[in-house]
Amino acid sequence: MKRERLLPLIVATALFIENMDSTAIATSLPAMAADLGVEPVALKLALTSYLLALAVFIPISSWVADRFGARPTFMTAIGVFLLGSLGCAAAQSLESLVAARFAQGIGGAMMVPVGRLVLLRSVPKADLVRALSWLTIPALLGPMLGPVLGGLITTYSHWRYIFLINLPIGVLGIVLAWRHVPLLRETVGPLDWRGFALSGTGLAATIFGLATLGRHLVNPALSVAVAVAGIAILMLYAMHARRRTHPLIDLTLFGLPTFRIAVLGGALFRIGIGAIPFLLPLMLQLGFGFDPLQSGLITFTSAAGAMFMKTIATRILRRFGFRPVLVANAVLASLLLCSYGLFGPQTPVALMIGVLLIGGCFRSLQFTSLNAITYAEVEPARMGQASGLAAMVQQVALALGVTVGGYALSAAGALTGQPLGALDNYALAFVAIGLVSASSVWMMRGLAPDAGAEMAGRARPGEEVTEPKPEARPGS
Repeated sequence: MKRERLLPLIVATALFIENMDSTAIATSLPAMAADLGVEPVALKLALTSYLLALAVFIPISSWVADRFGARPTFMTAIGVFLLGSLGCAAAQSLESLVAARFAQGIGGAMMVPVGRLVLLRSVPKADLVRALSWLTIPALLGPMLGPVLGGLITTYSHWRYIFLINLPIGVLGIVLAWRHVPLLRETVGPLDWRGFALSGTGLAATIFGLATLGRHLVNPALSVAVAVAGIAILMLYAMHARRRTHPLIDLTLFGLPTFRIAVLGGALFRIGIGAIPFLLPLMLQLGFGFDPLQSGLITFTSAAGAMFMKTIATRILRRFGFRPVLVANAVLASLLLCSYGLFGPQTPVALMIGVLLIGGCFRSLQFTSLNAITYAEVEPARMGQASGLAAMVQQVALALGVTVGGYALSAAGALTGQPLGALDNYALAFVAIGLVSASSVWMMRGLAPDAGAEMAGRARPGEEVTEPKPEARPGS
């Protein structure tokens, strides 16, 4: 198999277990909450703790890979993720589950960004969109299988077994990485420990403070104080980074217009999307009365639509270019997100599946486009920094999405005066997060008309149009 296909498929094993795990958990939230004796909304901490660990440790992933080599870092990261999975399976309380999910996130913070870095350094820019498609097609099997497996296991067995299905796949990934992933070790200076402490503490405090606000186990005043302190620490990091020649997180990358718009605009889009795995299973199970398996059989269709779109994303970008696609697609995806709140117990299942399928297509096209255009202006020497910063912002946005989704649901309940399972609450919550995603259009419009022309296989003004290489298809 060609290198540009083999490496993405190996890296995809890490994405597979990560995505399957997250989506399977989302389907099982009500059952997990009942078993642990907490409210379903409180389990947003189990989702945000994983994303928080990703955000904290992703910035050092490129340094660790350069210092110790991409192959051993990738293999060790999968091992840490599997140990965290065992901890989740044994958790007896919300606190122990949150701690084990955080451990999983430490492994995830290394395995996926390091795998992506291998691709960025091994694949030419002209082939990058195709390589990313090969990476995400098998990885999308995780979100497809996750809701169904999670629902099946939770309905007919116990949710703890969800975390054990990662083990054989993770071991396979370690073996394949040992045989095929290049070492890719680079000479690096000492780690910016002060920068790591400031950025990690700031992110952890900010997200933890926001995520715990409103929960009965934490004083609201304390949550606000922690969040404010986190923001202040992040501001200290920004001042620290300006004084260093090689900071841990290179904020000067935001001086590149394409990078800034794709990362920050993409973050707004992801905040709304990040609430879906939290809100949708709750609505289907608490609002409609579906069991976990029925819920999983409906929600997995979003991933099926996403998988289909990955096969044609390159041709769409080549035909229309990045800017038109990102602007129009953000509007369509956000409108479909709002429409989820119109579902009801009497809505035909076929209609729900169709809407979720189309929504998955549009979201997938947006993510593929954003993941590629982010690096259009980044020099090869800064790819590691750019990859780490972009991945960190993505995870922060997804964590905020879960938090915002929880806030929207709680606020809707306070506004309507109805309990958590009331459908009016979910209708308002989905409209709220859809509007957050739609706000990304304002930034996407700032892209240059020819942004990413080389990656999309399009000629810039004044250049000759060259015939692009035939697009690789699965199985070819």
